Amino acid sequence: MSGSLVERKALRYTPAGIPVSEGRLQHHSTLIENGSERQVEVEMAVLALGDAARWLEAAPLGGMMRIEGFIATRGRNSRTPVIHANTIEYLEGNENGTILQEED
Repeated sequence: MSGSLVERKALRYTPAGIPVSEGRLQHHSTLIENGSERQVEVEMAVLALGDAARWLEAAPLGGMMRIEGFIATRGRNSRTPVIHANTIEYLEGNENGTILQEED
């Protein structure tokens, strides 16, 4: 899913020390449905763990990005869908659109 980051919470850590970042991604597109154009607008929560959490934390608010991962519920007792990010690609502010990587 691609879109702009419109909200981000402060980076936190699990009891095991794994970084966690959460935010909201806003998506706009025009798609074809049954032969007609349809405007699609959706805002979804995004959750990133580990290295992906650091990438989400580094993203500027309003910045365009593409997130690859999966959609699942927030937790065992929740029915709210959340994008669980595996990779984050910045689409603006980067000459070649590569994925942010930590330097060794």
